[in-house]
Amino acid sequence: MKRIVSVLSVVLIGLTISASSAIAGPATVALTTCVADNTTGKDRKDMARWIFVVMSAHPEILRLSNVSEADRDQLDKTLAAIVTRLLTENCQAQAKLAIETEGNETPLRTAFEAIGKLAMQELMSNTEVTSATTSFAKYLDTNKITSAFSNK
Repeated sequence: MKRIVSVLSVVLIGLTISASSAIAGPATVALTTCVADNTTGKDRKDMARWIFVVMSAHPEILRLSNVSEADRDQLDKTLAAIVTRLLTENCQAQAKLAIETEGNETPLRTAFEAIGKLAMQELMSNTEVTSATTSFAKYLDTNKITSAFSNK
């Protein structure tokens, strides 16, 4: 159990970084499908909030956030409830088979990375977020960039 929690923590923190490089077996694919099918938009937004709060604990980011310990604790509880529901109710059979046949790490990493991607897609599709992701462009030195890629 401790190993599963450890793997889940690492996976959930790294959700937005990249997909697992491991090749998923059929049980992992079934688990990933089940987890994706059994999370709601609210679940995915709660997961994205948790990721934000976890990232805000970094000393370089801490000053940019005013997340309270109460908020952090509530999001921990919310995420724990989602993960518990997925692994013990909605996708228990798929999780058990995947862990038994493919080990703890790859199935859980792959399944929860898939949810993380869905969560990020939902957040990034918001027009305000899209606008915020492009606002830095007004400060680009386009002449310098154009020059760097010209055939002079």
